[in-house]
Amino acid sequence: MTQYKLRLRDLPIDELLELVSDEIPHCHYDYQKHHILLYDENREQIGILRLPLHLMIDESLILLEDHAHALYLSIESGSAALCIVQGEHIVYHTTFSAYMTRKKQGFSQIKYLNKKGKSRAGSRVRLASTIDFFESINESLTDLLEIYEIDRIALDCTTTLIPYLYQSKVPCPFAKKDPRLYKIPLHISQSNYTHLEGAIRQLKDPVLLYEENQAHWAELLLGSS
Repeated sequence: MTQYKLRLRDLPIDELLELVSDEIPHCHYDYQKHHILLYDENREQIGILRLPLHLMIDESLILLEDHAHALYLSIESGSAALCIVQGEHIVYHTTFSAYMTRKKQGFSQIKYLNKKGKSRAGSRVRLASTIDFFESINESLTDLLEIYEIDRIALDCTTTLIPYLYQSKVPCPFAKKDPRLYKIPLHISQSNYTHLEGAIRQLKDPVLLYEENQAHWAELLLGSS
C-alpha cells in the first residue's frame, strides 16, 4: 500500500498540535523517535506526525520550546559531518576525513580487518587513521557540548562504526543510551556538509505520514485548519 508524506510547513506548530488533540481520537508522543502516533476510535494506527528537532513538546502535546538546540552527526568510513542547529538555523558546522578505505577494493579498513587481520603496513596505517578519526570527532563533540546546551543529538552512523565512536581513547561525551539520542530517519548518501545540511532542511518541517486508505484523516486535519 502506498505511503504518503504531507509536509505541514504553513501551519503554526501550536495550531497543528491543537488540531491533532481536537480531531484525532487517540495520540501518543514517542520521545525517542520524536513523532506522534495517531490512532482512530478503535486504537488502530492511522498515521504518524514526525516533528522537527527544534520543537519540543510534552506527552500532552503542549509546545515547550520552538527554538531548541540540536546536534546532527553523520559518520561513514573515512568522512563525517557535524552541525549545531538552533531553531531552524545552523550555527556551527565542521567536517572530518581520514584514510580508512582500501583504494582498489573500495571498502573500509574496518570491514577488511574483521576478515583479514592487520599484518600489512598499509592496513596498520589505515587503522591508525581510523583511531585518529574517531578521537578527533569525540574531541569536537566534547568541546561543543561544553559550549552549547544541546537538547537533542541526531545521529546517522552504521552499526559497524558505532563501537569505534564509543571505544575511542577520547571518550564520547554522550552514552549509547543517552535519552537525547535520535536516529536520523533519512538516508544520507555521503557524510559531508552538503548532504547533512540537505537532510536537516528536509527535517525542519512537521511531516504527516499516512497510508492511502487513511487519507481522510489527513483531509480532516487540513480541512480543520
